[in-house]
Amino acid sequence: MKKAAIIVAFRDFRDEEYFIPKQVLRSFGIEVVTVSSQKGKAIGSYGGVVNIEKTLDEIKVSGFDAVLFAGGSGAANYINNAKCHKIANEAAEEGKILGAICMAPAILARAGVLKNKKATCWQSALDKSVVKILKDEGAHYMREPVVIDGRIITASGWKAARKFGEAIARYLTNS
Repeated sequence: MKKAAIIVAFRDFRDEEYFIPKQVLRSFGIEVVTVSSQKGKAIGSYGGVVNIEKTLDEIKVSGFDAVLFAGGSGAANYINNAKCHKIANEAAEEGKILGAICMAPAILARAGVLKNKKATCWQSALDKSVVKILKDEGAHYMREPVVIDGRIITASGWKAARKFGEAIARYLTNS
């Protein structure tokens, strides 16, 4: 059985960017483990509650086929987080599927794994800060719902959550 870790902010992850990909992955028979900065009940921006099974300190990347970062405003706390960067780098080095949605691709960019890679992320008419981080860190930003570059899959936001989950699930079940 394939296994995926979804990393969420302990507060204010975007509900759809966690729950929809999780549901899609499970529908493909993929086991999902939820990870955050601490144990307990993580709370989404819209009130969704999820039990955290592992902390950032406890996750062993080698035990997963995919490592995904959910977005939402709480993901901003992980953009410069050394533990998240270490996890992203380990996943890339070990050839795991590495995914991020919404503002979470900025975590991958700051970890250095998007350099010379195509990627997408969240942006609004008033806020292009995440796009700037991607470009500053050497990523080739594409304004698309979902972008796949090798084993890295990024998505633009909650509207792309189902396509994001499906892209990851297809990749995992075909590899």
